Amino acid sequence: MVALALIFAMLRVHPSPFCVFDEVDAALDDVNTGKFTTLLRELAERTQVIVITHNKGTMEASDVLYGVTMEEPGVSKLVSMRLVERAIGAEARSP
Repeated sequence: MVALALIFAMLRVHPSPFCVFDEVDAALDDVNTGKFTTLLRELAERTQVIVITHNKGTMEASDVLYGVTMEEPGVSKLVSMRLVERAIGAEARSP
């Protein structure tokens, strides 16, 4: 947590055009994952962020997911999914 706090503090003072995080959230519990994703959202307003993760909470907070799957043995396939937030009442109003 201390290392992440230091990185986010430095990026807040001196933003970078892009940032790559590799499994930095692996040891975080659910509460701290929530804090981490809140800071990522804030950082993503001015920096392009790529996060390599297996953490479900971090993936749920993402705008776009990219992954690799193996439907057939030995054949890898790239997949992507753009996640969109919906307003709670939007489904009831749509035709």
